[in-house]
Amino acid sequence: MPQNPLFADRTQAGEKLAQAIQNILTQQTLDSGVKPRTIVYALPRGGIPIAFPVARLLGCPLTIEVAKKISHPENPELAIGAVTASGIVLWEEQGFYRKIQPSQLKEVALNSAIEQAQFLQVQLGFACPQVDAKGATLILVDDGIATGMTMAVAAKSLRELNPAEIWLCSPVAPLKLLPWLHQWGDRLIVLATPKNFLSVSHFYSEFPQVKTQEVLELLKIIKNDENS
Repeated sequence: MPQNPLFADRTQAGEKLAQAIQNILTQQTLDSGVKPRTIVYALPRGGIPIAFPVARLLGCPLTIEVAKKISHPENPELAIGAVTASGIVLWEEQGFYRKIQPSQLKEVALNSAIEQAQFLQVQLGFACPQVDAKGATLILVDDGIATGMTMAVAAKSLRELNPAEIWLCSPVAPLKLLPWLHQWGDRLIVLATPKNFLSVSHFYSEFPQVKTQEVLELLKIIKNDENS
């Protein structure tokens, strides 16, 4: 167990994030006199338990935006980019991917990440509601931001849907990453921004792998709430 974790688990972190988002939306509505139409997008799988209390509190649809990191062929832990299930790609800015030789290795890494993303989309997509993102405020949620690559590429993909705004929301992200993240969203909501950032799991007492069945059950609950 990490020392002095910020959050007990994803559920607690999601509840805290939900309250922060609602507070900002409420103030925005008071200022403008117009309540925005919101849709919550989660990065699966870990982002779903965080996004669930957000969608419930806001009373809006919950769906997914699948993004996977593109791993360095010789170091799977090193992200050289990220890609969505729809094929939107974002390479990291240091250009490490350009140094990979031969070039076929880069293509293999990219194709592998796309296959993973598309497989996850097939697993979970059928449980998601049909939503119209045009003109809506999209609340993009993950359980933590480490490099920001998957969050950024997901936002890049969602931007093509012509929303009114995209909010990037997470319980925790490195302080040094915030200026870079701001370029991808219209608003950034992060509960904790530690200077010393080891990994996302370090900030949770409990941080188990999120199973597909758990994700499907949470998506079903929100879908039933919308239909009731």
